[in-house]
Amino acid sequence: MSDEIYQKLAKVLDTLPNGFPSTESGVEIQLLKKVFDPSEAELFCRLKLSYETPKQIAERTGLPLRGLADKLVTMWQKGQIESQVSGGARSFKMVPWIIGIYEFQQKRMDKEFAELCQAYGPFLGPQLVTTMPQIMQVLPVEKIIPTNFEALPYEKVSSIIEKGKSFGVADCICRKQSRLLNQGCDKPLEICMSISSEAGDFVDSPHGLRIISKEAAYALLQEAEEAALVHMTGNVKEGHWYICNCCGCCDGQLGAIAMGLEGTVNSHYYAEIDPDLCSACGLCAEERCQVKAIEEVDGSYRVIKTRCIGCGLCVTACPTEAARLIHKSPEELHPPAKDEMDWYEKRAQARGVDFTAFK
Repeated sequence: MSDEIYQKLAKVLDTLPNGFPSTESGVEIQLLKKVFDPSEAELFCRLKLSYETPKQIAERTGLPLRGLADKLVTMWQKGQIESQVSGGARSFKMVPWIIGIYEFQQKRMDKEFAELCQAYGPFLGPQLVTTMPQIMQVLPVEKIIPTNFEALPYEKVSSIIEKGKSFGVADCICRKQSRLLNQGCDKPLEICMSISSEAGDFVDSPHGLRIISKEAAYALLQEAEEAALVHMTGNVKEGHWYICNCCGCCDGQLGAIAMGLEGTVNSHYYAEIDPDLCSACGLCAEERCQVKAIEEVDGSYRVIKTRCIGCGLCVTACPTEAARLIHKSPEELHPPAKDEMDWYEKRAQARGVDFTAFK
């Protein structure tokens, strides 16, 4: 089978602001072949990053309307595109490889797919984590946000939950991949949330989502915090649709920080440890911090500020209350983009790509 359509698809995905770089080995083509058949790849290339009904897609592209809706539903069910129902009409849009297609491969993630993703990681990862603005921002443990500071809505995990009308939970795809390769950790697997502003939006979701209540969503956050998992969401001020709960051993962005590549996620806080109160128990460094931002110095522990992501996990576990969370100064902050499309625009400009055809 000719690779031409898959090379076209790979080019489209790399034209999107998130990126999908080519390799000499062609491992990215192998990944696409595992996810798409040729006709699906062709149709994906004709979609946009904004929702359209089958009729709108047919009118714009000249494709026959007959059978188009069924084809799009099948692609949605296979985790290739996204869909929503609004006003009784179902619409569809393309999504990037990350965050998007990769995360939707819950049913397809087997050892072969995990091995291909691992092989592609060294090529995809650097582009993902070094291009600004960052893909994700950190949401700190809310109960320890400084009381003398009024947190902005996008800094509070509760703001995202309260705006939602539908909630779902699925396996962490990064942790699932790592376990298939006999790597990673034993932290909770079914822990990453999807949130929608539309009631009943996840009733027919094909992406391995289990529908939960708002109360269960809050309980899930508590479980994640107890397991020393970092809350992260899209690096935007509004329109958040997921909350990932990440560890440094499985998540590529946090793992990169742990290896010394700072700034791969956006953060609004940092932690500080009072050496006079620190009992040198080591709990913060050894069990809580996911990015190796805490080190032992002269019989106590201190935070490496430039590496700290302000998640607050060290603060909640400190037995002597030596650790505290501090809001960054205006000069240190990098405010998120307004919404997803604004983020796309800024990211495209930084990468020097023109994705106008897919807006």
